[in-house]
Amino acid sequence: MSAIDRTQAFSGTKEAAPALRLDTTRLQAYLNDHVPGFAGPLSVQQFKGGQSNPTYLLTTPARKYVLRRKPPGKLLPSAHAIDREYRVIGALHKQGFPVAEPLCYCADESVAGTAFYVMSFADGRVFWEPQMPGSDPMERTAIYDAMNDTIARLHSFDPANIGLADFGRGENYVARQVERWSKQYRASETEKIDAMERLIDWLPKNIPPAGPPRLVHGDYRIDNLIVAKDAPQVLAVLDWELSTLGDPLADFTYHLMAWHMPPTESTAGTATLLGHDLKALGIPAMDEYVERYVARTGLDPRPHLPAYLAYNFFRIAAILQGIIGRVRDGTATSDFAPKKAEMIRPLADTAWDFAQKY
Repeated sequence: MSAIDRTQAFSGTKEAAPALRLDTTRLQAYLNDHVPGFAGPLSVQQFKGGQSNPTYLLTTPARKYVLRRKPPGKLLPSAHAIDREYRVIGALHKQGFPVAEPLCYCADESVAGTAFYVMSFADGRVFWEPQMPGSDPMERTAIYDAMNDTIARLHSFDPANIGLADFGRGENYVARQVERWSKQYRASETEKIDAMERLIDWLPKNIPPAGPPRLVHGDYRIDNLIVAKDAPQVLAVLDWELSTLGDPLADFTYHLMAWHMPPTESTAGTATLLGHDLKALGIPAMDEYVERYVARTGLDPRPHLPAYLAYNFFRIAAILQGIIGRVRDGTATSDFAPKKAEMIRPLADTAWDFAQKY
């Protein structure tokens, strides 16, 4: 078990740090003109959870909204692409896929300091730990199945049929991701990590054969889902910043990391299923979970699973290094960001362990 209460640490809202505060008067005037039915007075709080794009709860007497914006300051190339987030949730919302309703996008940096978009507020639950404390075995089984069904449904869309044919290059996704995150890692590097050096050399030589290009989320995991308060139903998939066209098997195997995540006793890391009695909890073993996805999609990651997991653990290590780079540059958006440095080396070591199994 983690030594911290992740639910308490990450749930709810807080006062925004001075560098991330919004001009409420200016924002309210903009929303009055651009969001149908919007009426103040407006109050703004920042969500505690999340690391990349600052996200805010907007409250009015009649309704709640959510605002996501680019962070201020120097940003890594191609990062924090909230315009792409807004586009993808718009396309998926039209298909009845569980996402928040997009309401307006604003590229005018004079309104909130950086570009932003506003979407509806999904009133449900977030499970910050994959073992779902406070739940029961029957509910855990049902929610894991809903999580599996939701990503299978995402990977069933033909991008061209939902207006996203040009949302990414699609082909050679893993190879391009390895190249991208190697560069991002170098741009944010604060110390030499031997496993990352070995992976940067090994991964380009061991890319799994790609599945058919599909829309990929890029950060799919249980704590990026809002689940209904009274049913095992996914109301909204959050945090589409890394979405693009790519290999659905790379996307699916990303959230399999929960079954192998190095444990941590701080707020630094992603929570893990390691050390838990999955059968007693009602959570499927990873092999069983993979079988359900294969049955739903006809796509099978199993022949290349170690390579996919090596890639995904490398990728998240590089993403966390980017957060440390923002700590260094003073633009990190979470109170827990500095602690992320503790996780980079264990993640890299886990990635290298999987590489050696391939």
